[in-house]
Amino acid sequence: MGRISMIDPQTAPENVQEVIRRHLAGGHQLTNEKRTLLHNVNAFLAIEEASYTLDRDLQERIGKLDADLFEYAISVSNECLVCTTYFSRLLREEHHLDPSDFKLTRRQELLMHYARKLGSDPKSITDGEFTELKEDFLRHGDKDGAPVNEEKAEEIMVILTAMGAMMVANNYVNDALRVDA
Repeated sequence: MGRISMIDPQTAPENVQEVIRRHLAGGHQLTNEKRTLLHNVNAFLAIEEASYTLDRDLQERIGKLDADLFEYAISVSNECLVCTTYFSRLLREEHHLDPSDFKLTRRQELLMHYARKLGSDPKSITDGEFTELKEDFLRHGDKDGAPVNEEKAEEIMVILTAMGAMMVANNYVNDALRVDA
């Protein structure tokens, strides 16, 4: 049982109902975490809306599958049951992948390694690990293989790192407030 009650969309204050309407109109679901965060609109916007914005940027640069693998790896390393369950289901249903038996490309291995370290001990990311992932984008380009220059590679690394921080924030909310899966 969660430590915080979940907002009932039908009886929520009008400002919360408006945020819910916009969120649903964007094609998103109203999960238990979101219904918990909606006790404060700014908390919801900071954690959820910012995550969706960054995730769109990430998918545009590295593709949906690679972004989902990245976010799954953070959730696993950060030991968040809610997010790990969500991304495991997403990988199975949307990408037809078994999370217990991945066949990964080299880029996906690098992304997941970076994600695992972001989720558990970001200070342990070595210069070599960081550079290897960044250079993969320089050598192989973006999700479509389009060339990536130094500036674009750095942008991708910033988006990855910021998305990792947002995933950890989501995981902390779920864990600290014991949001029901």
